[in-house]
Amino acid sequence: MADYHRKYFGLKKEVAPVLEGTYASRLVDLLRLKGYEVAFGGLTVKLAKEFGFCVGVERSIQMAYETRRMFPHKRIFITAEIIHNAYVNKQLVEMGCIFLNGQYKNGNFENITADDVVILPAFGASVEEIEEIKKKGAFIVDSTCGAVVSVWNNVHRYAKDDFTSLIHGKYSHEETIATASRATGKADGYTGIDVGKQGKYLIVRDMDEAKYVCEYIIRGGDRDEFLKKFKHGTSVGFDPDRDLERIGVANQTTMLSSETLAIQGAVRAAFVQKYGEAETQQRVRSADTICSATQDRQDAMGEMLQRRRPDVMIVIGGYNSSNTGHLAEMGIEKGVPTYHIDDGTCLMSKNEIRHQPIGAKENVVTENWWPRSAEPLIGITAGASTPNNKIGDVFVRLFELNGADLDEMMASVEALPTPELTEEEKRKLERMKILHH
Repeated sequence: MADYHRKYFGLKKEVAPVLEGTYASRLVDLLRLKGYEVAFGGLTVKLAKEFGFCVGVERSIQMAYETRRMFPHKRIFITAEIIHNAYVNKQLVEMGCIFLNGQYKNGNFENITADDVVILPAFGASVEEIEEIKKKGAFIVDSTCGAVVSVWNNVHRYAKDDFTSLIHGKYSHEETIATASRATGKADGYTGIDVGKQGKYLIVRDMDEAKYVCEYIIRGGDRDEFLKKFKHGTSVGFDPDRDLERIGVANQTTMLSSETLAIQGAVRAAFVQKYGEAETQQRVRSADTICSATQDRQDAMGEMLQRRRPDVMIVIGGYNSSNTGHLAEMGIEKGVPTYHIDDGTCLMSKNEIRHQPIGAKENVVTENWWPRSAEPLIGITAGASTPNNKIGDVFVRLFELNGADLDEMMASVEALPTPELTEEEKRKLERMKILHH
């Protein structure tokens, strides 16, 4: 069996300067201390109170950097993007890491040997991938987020108890692929043991697909049509006439939390209509597996949109980042012009912005995006995989486009009063290495 490691290597002090120099932002640190908002030269830019790297992402990145430090002469593979952020993954490519899947793929599973190290990313990896790595005898470094492992534990229990896992997620997303592999009852031997029976799963992308499933639960339907509709999101041998009688609801942790809860409610209501309340209690299960970081960022976005509506909303993060995309969806749903951008270079001018619309696969350039208000308010937030330096770059770029003297702008940020902090906030800031600046 391959060696397996799920903890840090104790090299935090060694990699901290590199991580801070690569991903930190003095400006963003100041914004946290100064109330998240700056007005200068007629422009106000407000930052959501929860944004950017979550604990799970920070852990995964730190483990990757410690792994490179721990094994300076070994080949280091990563099964997929460590997180969904182009800047972070490109840094790892420059460090010599070899990606086995995704847009940065530059290696294959067949190339792995017992002398190599393989990192499992924040999203985790499928049981099949881990089994293949184990056969090679490589050293495994598991940086899977704990929230993802919690979902795996739930679908594993569903399989054990003969419940079909209904997974709210994107069937092509690395996390959902990994979760679905465990919903079959299989396990990697590290985060679980095989249950010894064949579990079933069904992946639904959104509420529309969930409603289709609910209708089938209540009234039945065309089996072939059902299987065709979900051909990319069902377990081998899935039969809707047999496998929708007992359901356990799970989710990709980065999905829109309100939609996951709505899907849970719709499924339960369908079972009550079909079987009655008493029997539904024996046929439907669910668990709170919405990632707290995803929830916090969505809550902060909702608060910003409700309290003081921005003229324009900028959402920063990788275009393949699920949680970032859902933040952009929230702005659009509230009627605020919202642009999902990758970094500050997307702010081409006051007239043009390069962004990726919701549901699109390619970037577009939109004209006349800058607010027409004489004293505009622009809101900023970022997904859980977005580094602070990219957020700071966007902040600076907005003031630059507005014609501000950046030295004067920074001086104005420095001069802002610091709100009184609670003890909990102080401890949080200390953990984030902000108070020492």
